Amino acid sequence: MKLLTVDTSTSACSVALTRDGRLVAEHLVDGGRTLTERLLGAIESVLADGGLDVAGLDGFGVALGPGAFTGVRIGAATVKGLAIATGKPVAGFSSLAMLALNLPFSSFPVCPLFDARKNEVYAGLYRCEAAPEPLMTDRVLPPQQLLAELEGTVIFVGDGALRYRELIEATLGDRAIFAPSHCHLPRAGAGALLAQKLLMSGEGTPLALLNPTYIRPSEAELAKIRRETL
Repeated sequence: MKLLTVDTSTSACSVALTRDGRLVAEHLVDGGRTLTERLLGAIESVLADGGLDVAGLDGFGVALGPGAFTGVRIGAATVKGLAIATGKPVAGFSSLAMLALNLPFSSFPVCPLFDARKNEVYAGLYRCEAAPEPLMTDRVLPPQQLLAELEGTVIFVGDGALRYRELIEATLGDRAIFAPSHCHLPRAGAGALLAQKLLMSGEGTPLALLNPTYIRPSEAELAKIRRETL
């Protein structure tokens, strides 16, 4: 199975090409040009490196969030467009599960954190064997509230873990382990494993349901709610 997998849930842009679960090419960059330019350039690059075009793919994977609203929306829309154009299936998956998979076969639960701004984090908790098994539902909440709920030793990863490292260390002490620096960016190569597993088990995402998972309302939705409650 030849898959193109996309992640744009943070400031980083990651695209991976895999063949039967083996990584053929991967593009990962944090910052730089606008996201749309980075994403389209990355797709062209990995396909060229793999000697394929879009028509030669068997399917697509995409991180649906949570994460940056604009980034998640661009990633989902781009993959949906490619799937419509080629008629190939798509599997959407959690961006937090993908990040947790940077630390497979961990001895302790992995807590992926994205900085959600507004003094909150997007958080998950996973047991990471060959695939991540959720121990709690992905959600958004203040880091203090999350830390009060965690038990035992936990491995933290992601830009949210870096931003709130002092708070995490002060609260959990030696119960907190931080992933190595190269693990903190989400990688489409890890997401490809999730996508392939879903597609091979017949659990692809219908295009009508291929929508971002924001978890919390956008600013536009909050403004609408405030107007309606006046």
